[in-house]
Amino acid sequence: MNTTDDMEKIYSRYSKTVYAYLMRLCGNDGLSAELTQETFYQAIRSINRFDGKSSVSTWLCSIARHLYYDALRRRKPTGPIPDDFPSDVDFTEQVVRRDQAMTAHRRLHALEEPYREVFTLKAFCDLSHTQIAEIFGKSEAWSRVTYYRARRMLQDAMKENDDEKE
Repeated sequence: MNTTDDMEKIYSRYSKTVYAYLMRLCGNDGLSAELTQETFYQAIRSINRFDGKSSVSTWLCSIARHLYYDALRRRKPTGPIPDDFPSDVDFTEQVVRRDQAMTAHRRLHALEEPYREVFTLKAFCDLSHTQIAEIFGKSEAWSRVTYYRARRMLQDAMKENDDEKE
């Protein structure tokens, strides 16, 4: 295996996926770009430990996730919450107005782990339940149940928010 050539191909193929995943986690362009680069640096350093039990994208997103959590421990969150909060889930019709988008964003980030991350991986990064299960070292059924529960928690939180305004 020619590591340099292989990593260049891997970078070409997966850098946008890793960047998008990190953007969904942190919502910060600069931090996402920095962590994307660090992800591939760490992947090069640990390529000999990649055993092929998961897909390359799952492996890279796992590295990115760990780097993101390391960054959270080292830094305070910076930057505003984006105005264009992604809305590609079933209940997004509730998130039309700006104040609802802000509320949805706060509610999503208030979820405990692993609910927040499983929801983000499925809804925004479009990973399959199999890939999510691989990242967490759990079963596909665990991924499905965790995603369902996270979605219900968010829907309930959004409904509570609507009830409070009435």
